[in-house]
Amino acid sequence: MRILIAPDKFAGTLTAVEAAAAIEEGWRRRDPGAQVLVAPMADGGPGFIDVLSAVVDGKLLSVTVRGPLGEETPATVLLAGETAYIETAQACGLHLVEPKQRRPEDATTYGVGQLITAAVDAGAKRIILGLGGSGTNDAGAGLLAALGATAESGQLDRGAAGLAGLGSVDLGPARERVAGVEFVAASDVENPMLGLRGATNVFGSQKGISDERKPEVDGWLTHFAELADRKTADKKGAGAAGGLGYALLLLGAERVSGIDLVAELTGLKQKASQVDLVISGEGAFDFQSRDGKVIAGVAKIANDAMRPCVVLAGKVLIGSREMRSMGVESAYALVDAVGEDQAFADPHGSLAAVAERVARTWAR
Repeated sequence: MRILIAPDKFAGTLTAVEAAAAIEEGWRRRDPGAQVLVAPMADGGPGFIDVLSAVVDGKLLSVTVRGPLGEETPATVLLAGETAYIETAQACGLHLVEPKQRRPEDATTYGVGQLITAAVDAGAKRIILGLGGSGTNDAGAGLLAALGATAESGQLDRGAAGLAGLGSVDLGPARERVAGVEFVAASDVENPMLGLRGATNVFGSQKGISDERKPEVDGWLTHFAELADRKTADKKGAGAAGGLGYALLLLGAERVSGIDLVAELTGLKQKASQVDLVISGEGAFDFQSRDGKVIAGVAKIANDAMRPCVVLAGKVLIGSREMRSMGVESAYALVDAVGEDQAFADPHGSLAAVAERVARTWAR
Protein backbone atom coordinates (compact mmCIF):
# COMPACT_ATOMS: atom_id res chain seq x y z
CA MET A 1 0.00 0.00 0.00
CA ARG A 2 1.32 3.42 -0.97
CA ILE A 3 -0.06 6.41 0.93
CA LEU A 4 0.53 10.15 1.00
CA ILE A 5 0.03 11.92 4.33
CA ALA A 6 -0.60 15.66 3.85
CA PRO A 7 -2.30 17.23 6.89
CA ASP A 8 -2.65 20.79 8.10
CA LYS A 9 -1.93 21.66 11.73
CA PHE A 10 -4.40 20.61 14.41
CA ALA A 11 -4.72 24.10 15.89
CA GLY A 12 -3.67 24.31 19.52
CA THR A 13 -2.51 20.70 19.74
CA LEU A 14 -0.30 19.50 16.86
CA THR A 15 1.75 21.15 14.14
CA ALA A 16 1.35 19.80 10.62
CA VAL A 17 4.69 18.01 10.97
CA GLU A 18 3.61 16.42 14.27
CA ALA A 19 0.22 15.45 12.86
CA ALA A 20 1.83 13.75 9.86
CA ALA A 21 4.15 11.80 12.18
CA ALA A 22 1.22 10.64 14.33
CA ILE A 23 -0.79 9.50 11.30
CA GLU A 24 2.19 7.58 9.91
CA GLU A 25 2.83 5.94 13.28
CA GLY A 26 -0.77 4.78 13.58
CA TRP A 27 -1.00 3.55 10.00
CA ARG A 28 2.20 1.48 10.30
CA ARG A 29 0.81 -0.35 13.33
CA ARG A 30 -1.71 -1.93 10.99
CA ASP A 31 0.30 -1.86 7.76
CA PRO A 32 4.01 -1.90 8.63
CA GLY A 33 5.09 -2.53 5.06
CA ALA A 34 3.33 0.53 3.65
CA GLN A 35 5.24 2.92 1.40
CA VAL A 36 4.61 6.30 3.01
CA LEU A 37 5.19 9.75 1.55
CA VAL A 38 4.85 12.63 4.01
CA ALA A 39 4.05 16.21 3.00
CA PRO A 40 2.87 18.43 5.89
CA MET A 41 0.78 21.33 4.59
CA ALA A 42 -0.05 24.95 5.43
CA ASP A 43 -2.24 27.58 3.81
CA GLY A 44 -0.16 30.59 4.85
CA GLY A 45 -1.10 30.75 8.52
CA PRO A 46 0.70 29.32 11.56
CA GLY A 47 3.07 26.54 10.52
CA PHE A 48 3.94 28.11 7.15
CA ILE A 49 7.67 28.37 7.92
CA ASP A 50 7.74 25.05 9.76
CA VAL A 51 6.43 23.29 6.64
CA LEU A 52 8.52 25.17 4.09
CA SER A 53 11.80 24.88 5.98
CA ALA A 54 11.59 21.11 5.45
CA VAL A 55 11.42 21.40 1.65
CA VAL A 56 13.11 24.69 0.74
CA ASP A 57 16.90 24.71 0.56
CA GLY A 58 17.60 27.75 2.70
CA LYS A 59 18.59 29.01 6.12
CA LEU A 60 16.61 30.42 9.00
CA LEU A 61 17.31 33.95 10.19
CA SER A 62 16.29 34.62 13.79
CA VAL A 63 14.75 38.03 14.46
CA THR A 64 13.21 39.68 17.52
CA VAL A 65 10.23 41.85 16.61
CA ARG A 66 7.41 43.78 18.23
CA GLY A 67 4.47 41.50 18.95
CA PRO A 68 0.81 42.47 18.50
CA LEU A 69 0.67 44.34 21.83
CA GLY A 70 4.24 45.65 21.79
CA GLU A 71 6.04 42.81 23.55
CA GLU A 72 9.33 41.45 22.21
CA THR A 73 8.61 38.35 20.16
CA PRO A 74 11.02 35.85 18.54
CA ALA A 75 10.43 35.09 14.87
CA THR A 76 12.24 33.62 11.89
CA VAL A 77 12.71 34.41 8.21
CA LEU A 78 13.47 31.59 5.80
CA LEU A 79 16.08 32.75 3.30
CA ALA A 80 16.68 30.89 0.04
CA GLY A 81 18.99 32.87 -2.20
CA GLU A 82 17.26 36.17 -2.98
CA THR A 83 13.86 34.80 -1.89
CA ALA A 84 12.60 35.17 1.67
CA TYR A 85 9.61 33.45 3.28
CA ILE A 86 7.77 35.10 6.17
CA GLU A 87 5.01 33.70 8.38
CA THR A 88 3.17 36.83 9.47
CA ALA A 89 1.48 35.03 12.39
CA GLN A 90 4.89 34.78 14.08
CA ALA A 91 4.74 38.56 14.56
CA CYS A 92 1.01 39.27 14.86
CA GLY A 93 -0.68 35.92 15.47
CA LEU A 94 -3.73 35.46 17.66
CA HIS A 95 -1.88 32.70 19.52
CA LEU A 96 0.67 35.22 20.82
CA VAL A 97 -1.79 36.82 23.24
CA GLU A 98 -3.66 35.03 26.02
CA PRO A 99 -7.46 35.21 25.54
CA LYS A 100 -8.01 37.39 28.63
CA GLN A 101 -5.32 39.85 27.53
CA ARG A 102 -6.48 40.37 23.94
CA ARG A 103 -7.08 43.94 22.81
CA PRO A 104 -7.74 43.58 19.08
CA GLU A 105 -8.38 47.29 18.57
CA ASP A 106 -4.85 48.05 19.81
CA ALA A 107 -3.01 45.12 18.19
CA THR A 108 -0.43 46.06 15.56
CA THR A 109 1.29 44.46 12.57
CA TYR A 110 4.45 46.51 13.19
CA GLY A 111 6.45 43.32 13.76
CA VAL A 112 5.62 42.07 10.26
CA GLY A 113 7.23 45.21 8.86
CA GLN A 114 10.29 44.46 10.97
CA LEU A 115 10.46 40.95 9.46
CA ILE A 116 10.29 42.48 5.98
CA THR A 117 13.09 44.89 6.90
CA ALA A 118 15.24 42.00 8.14
CA ALA A 119 14.64 40.11 4.91
CA VAL A 120 15.52 43.12 2.75
CA ASP A 121 18.65 43.80 4.80
CA ALA A 122 19.64 40.15 4.26
CA GLY A 123 19.49 40.66 0.50
CA ALA A 124 15.99 39.43 -0.37
CA LYS A 125 14.59 40.64 -3.67
CA ARG A 126 11.45 38.53 -3.50
CA ILE A 127 9.45 38.14 -0.29
CA ILE A 128 6.66 35.59 0.06
CA LEU A 129 4.45 36.20 3.08
CA GLY A 130 2.02 33.66 4.49
CA LEU A 131 -1.10 35.39 5.81
CA GLY A 132 -3.41 33.81 8.35
CA GLY A 133 -4.07 33.32 12.04
CA SER A 134 -3.63 37.00 12.84
CA GLY A 135 -4.78 38.67 16.04
CA THR A 136 -4.67 42.11 14.42
CA ASN A 137 -7.16 44.27 12.54
CA ASP A 138 -5.14 47.38 11.68
CA ALA A 139 -5.25 47.30 7.85
CA GLY A 140 -1.50 46.60 7.90
CA ALA A 141 -0.84 50.16 9.06
CA GLY A 142 1.72 48.91 11.57
CA LEU A 143 3.62 47.08 8.84
CA LEU A 144 3.74 50.26 6.76
CA ALA A 145 4.88 52.29 9.79
CA ALA A 146 7.78 49.88 10.41
CA LEU A 147 8.88 50.45 6.81
CA GLY A 148 8.79 54.22 7.25
CA ALA A 149 5.25 55.35 6.42
CA THR A 150 4.14 58.45 8.33
CA ALA A 151 0.88 60.15 9.20
CA GLU A 152 -0.41 63.45 10.54
CA SER A 153 -2.20 62.96 13.84
CA GLY A 154 -3.17 59.41 14.82
CA GLN A 155 -0.62 56.60 15.13
CA LEU A 156 -0.04 54.00 12.45
CA ASP A 157 1.61 51.57 14.87
CA ARG A 158 -1.11 51.51 17.53
CA GLY A 159 -3.65 49.19 15.97
CA ALA A 160 -7.01 50.08 14.47
CA ALA A 161 -7.69 52.57 17.27
CA GLY A 162 -4.64 54.59 16.21
CA LEU A 163 -6.22 55.21 12.81
CA ALA A 164 -9.18 57.14 14.18
CA GLY A 165 -7.63 60.59 14.16
CA LEU A 166 -5.41 60.38 11.08
CA GLY A 167 -5.11 63.59 9.11
CA SER A 168 -3.02 62.33 6.19
CA VAL A 169 -0.83 59.36 5.28
CA ASP A 170 2.50 59.33 3.41
CA LEU A 171 3.39 55.89 2.05
CA GLY A 172 6.35 57.23 0.06
CA PRO A 173 9.08 56.33 2.58
CA ALA A 174 7.75 52.77 2.93
CA ARG A 175 7.63 52.22 -0.81
CA GLU A 176 11.13 53.65 -1.15
CA ARG A 177 12.43 51.33 1.58
CA VAL A 178 11.34 48.26 -0.41
CA ALA A 179 11.89 49.60 -3.93
CA GLY A 180 12.88 46.78 -6.25
CA VAL A 181 11.48 44.06 -3.97
CA GLU A 182 8.76 41.75 -5.29
CA PHE A 183 6.03 40.80 -2.79
CA VAL A 184 3.79 37.74 -2.87
CA ALA A 185 0.90 37.48 -0.39
CA ALA A 186 -0.08 33.83 0.17
CA SER A 187 -3.53 33.53 1.70
CA ASP A 188 -6.75 31.52 1.58
CA VAL A 189 -8.85 34.67 2.14
CA GLU A 190 -10.31 36.57 -0.83
CA ASN A 191 -12.41 39.07 1.16
CA PRO A 192 -12.09 42.80 0.60
CA MET A 193 -11.00 44.88 3.57
CA LEU A 194 -14.17 46.88 4.24
CA GLY A 195 -17.90 46.42 4.62
CA LEU A 196 -20.06 43.41 5.43
CA ARG A 197 -17.62 40.99 3.74
CA GLY A 198 -14.58 42.79 5.06
CA ALA A 199 -11.93 41.97 7.64
CA THR A 200 -13.72 43.44 10.66
CA ASN A 201 -17.21 42.06 10.08
CA VAL A 202 -16.21 38.57 8.92
CA PHE A 203 -13.15 37.83 11.04
CA GLY A 204 -13.33 40.36 13.88
CA SER A 205 -15.28 38.15 16.28
CA GLN A 206 -12.64 35.44 16.41
CA LYS A 207 -10.11 38.11 17.40
CA GLY A 208 -12.28 39.53 20.15
CA ILE A 209 -14.05 42.46 18.46
CA SER A 210 -17.63 42.55 19.72
CA ASP A 211 -20.54 43.01 17.34
CA GLU A 212 -21.29 46.40 18.91
CA ARG A 213 -17.75 47.63 18.18
CA LYS A 214 -17.53 46.40 14.59
CA PRO A 215 -19.14 49.45 12.89
CA GLU A 216 -16.72 51.86 14.56
CA VAL A 217 -13.67 49.69 13.93
CA ASP A 218 -14.64 49.22 10.28
CA GLY A 219 -15.06 52.97 10.11
CA TRP A 220 -11.47 53.49 11.29
CA LEU A 221 -10.20 51.18 8.55
CA THR A 222 -12.39 52.98 6.00
CA HIS A 223 -10.91 56.32 7.07
CA PHE A 224 -7.39 54.95 6.67
CA ALA A 225 -8.21 53.55 3.23
CA GLU A 226 -9.64 56.88 2.08
CA LEU A 227 -6.34 58.51 2.97
CA ALA A 228 -4.12 55.77 1.54
CA ASP A 229 -5.97 54.23 -1.44
CA ARG A 230 -9.67 53.43 -1.27
CA LYS A 231 -9.79 51.43 -4.50
CA THR A 232 -7.20 48.91 -3.33
CA ALA A 233 -9.33 48.12 -0.26
CA ASP A 234 -11.89 46.47 -2.57
CA LYS A 235 -9.43 44.06 -4.17
CA LYS A 236 -9.52 40.32 -3.49
CA GLY A 237 -7.45 39.45 -0.45
CA ALA A 238 -7.26 42.98 0.93
CA GLY A 239 -9.10 41.76 4.02
CA ALA A 240 -6.71 38.91 4.73
CA ALA A 241 -5.13 38.89 8.21
CA GLY A 242 -7.10 41.88 9.45
CA GLY A 243 -6.24 43.99 6.41
CA LEU A 244 -2.59 42.98 6.26
CA GLY A 245 -3.34 41.95 2.69
CA TYR A 246 -4.32 45.56 1.98
CA ALA A 247 -0.95 46.92 3.10
CA LEU A 248 0.88 44.41 0.94
CA LEU A 249 -1.28 45.25 -2.06
CA LEU A 250 -0.35 48.91 -1.50
CA LEU A 251 3.27 47.79 -1.88
CA GLY A 252 2.45 46.08 -5.17
CA ALA A 253 2.08 42.50 -3.89
CA GLU A 254 0.68 39.69 -5.99
CA ARG A 255 -1.93 37.62 -4.15
CA VAL A 256 -1.81 33.84 -4.52
CA SER A 257 -3.49 30.87 -2.87
CA GLY A 258 -1.49 29.78 0.16
CA ILE A 259 -2.28 26.08 -0.22
CA ASP A 260 -1.45 26.18 -3.95
CA LEU A 261 1.91 27.76 -3.20
CA VAL A 262 2.79 25.20 -0.52
CA ALA A 263 1.54 22.33 -2.69
CA GLU A 264 3.83 23.45 -5.50
CA LEU A 265 6.86 23.81 -3.25
CA THR A 266 6.30 20.39 -1.66
CA GLY A 267 5.69 18.64 -4.99
CA LEU A 268 2.27 17.47 -3.84
CA LYS A 269 0.88 16.77 -7.33
CA GLN A 270 3.75 14.47 -8.22
CA LYS A 271 3.53 12.67 -4.89
CA ALA A 272 -0.23 12.19 -5.21
CA SER A 273 0.24 10.50 -8.58
CA GLN A 274 2.58 7.93 -6.99
CA VAL A 275 0.26 6.59 -4.27
CA ASP A 276 -2.94 4.61 -3.78
CA LEU A 277 -4.47 6.83 -1.10
CA VAL A 278 -4.12 10.45 0.08
CA ILE A 279 -4.72 11.33 3.75
CA SER A 280 -5.22 14.88 4.96
CA GLY A 281 -6.39 16.35 8.26
CA GLU A 282 -6.93 19.37 10.50
CA GLY A 283 -8.37 20.29 13.86
CA ALA A 284 -11.92 20.97 12.69
CA PHE A 285 -13.24 19.75 9.35
CA ASP A 286 -16.10 22.20 8.78
CA PHE A 287 -17.62 24.50 6.17
CA GLN A 288 -14.63 26.85 6.32
CA SER A 289 -12.50 23.94 5.10
CA ARG A 290 -14.00 24.42 1.63
CA ASP A 291 -12.63 27.89 0.97
CA GLY A 292 -8.97 27.73 0.04
CA LYS A 293 -8.01 25.69 3.07
CA VAL A 294 -5.57 22.79 3.18
CA ILE A 295 -8.08 19.96 3.00
CA ALA A 296 -9.86 21.43 -0.03
CA GLY A 297 -6.53 21.93 -1.80
CA VAL A 298 -5.24 18.45 -1.00
CA ALA A 299 -8.54 16.82 -1.99
CA LYS A 300 -8.53 18.62 -5.35
CA ILE A 301 -5.00 17.45 -6.11
CA ALA A 302 -5.92 13.89 -5.10
CA ASN A 303 -8.96 13.98 -7.36
CA ASP A 304 -6.98 15.38 -10.26
CA ALA A 305 -4.63 12.43 -9.82
CA MET A 306 -7.68 10.11 -9.56
CA ARG A 307 -6.73 9.00 -6.07
CA PRO A 308 -9.14 8.71 -3.11
CA CYS A 309 -8.72 11.22 -0.29
CA VAL A 310 -9.73 10.66 3.34
CA VAL A 311 -9.60 13.10 6.22
CA LEU A 312 -8.70 12.69 9.89
CA ALA A 313 -9.82 15.60 12.07
CA GLY A 314 -10.33 16.54 15.68
CA LYS A 315 -13.99 17.17 14.86
CA VAL A 316 -15.99 16.54 11.69
CA LEU A 317 -18.70 19.19 11.35
CA ILE A 318 -19.62 18.74 7.70
CA GLY A 319 -22.07 16.31 6.08
CA SER A 320 -21.21 13.53 3.65
CA ARG A 321 -22.77 15.35 0.69
CA GLU A 322 -20.66 18.49 1.23
CA MET A 323 -17.65 16.32 1.97
CA ARG A 324 -17.92 14.47 -1.33
CA SER A 325 -18.47 17.71 -3.23
CA MET A 326 -14.97 18.61 -2.06
CA GLY A 327 -13.59 15.29 -3.24
CA VAL A 328 -13.27 13.69 0.19
CA GLU A 329 -14.33 10.03 0.36
CA SER A 330 -14.56 9.69 4.15
CA ALA A 331 -13.75 11.65 7.30
CA TYR A 332 -12.94 10.35 10.78
CA ALA A 333 -13.18 12.40 13.99
CA LEU A 334 -10.91 11.97 16.99
CA VAL A 335 -13.63 13.08 19.41
CA ASP A 336 -15.95 10.37 18.12
CA ALA A 337 -13.30 7.67 18.37
CA VAL A 338 -11.61 8.45 21.69
CA GLY A 339 -13.71 11.21 23.30
CA GLU A 340 -13.05 14.94 23.51
CA ASP A 341 -11.11 14.82 26.78
CA GLN A 342 -8.71 12.18 25.51
CA ALA A 343 -8.32 13.90 22.13
CA PHE A 344 -7.08 17.05 23.84
CA ALA A 345 -5.12 15.32 26.59
CA ASP A 346 -3.15 13.12 24.16
CA PRO A 347 -3.53 14.49 20.62
CA HIS A 348 -0.61 12.52 19.18
CA GLY A 349 -1.74 9.21 20.64
CA SER A 350 -5.36 9.86 19.72
CA LEU A 351 -4.54 10.74 16.12
CA ALA A 352 -2.31 7.68 15.82
CA ALA A 353 -5.10 5.49 17.19
CA VAL A 354 -7.60 6.83 14.65
CA ALA A 355 -5.07 6.41 11.83
CA GLU A 356 -4.66 2.77 12.85
CA ARG A 357 -8.43 2.27 12.66
CA VAL A 358 -8.56 3.95 9.24
CA ALA A 359 -5.83 1.60 8.02
CA ARG A 360 -8.06 -1.35 8.87
CA THR A 361 -10.55 -0.10 6.29
CA TRP A 362 -8.22 1.25 3.62
CA ALA A 363 -5.03 -0.83 3.77
CA ARG A 364 -4.81 -3.59 1.17
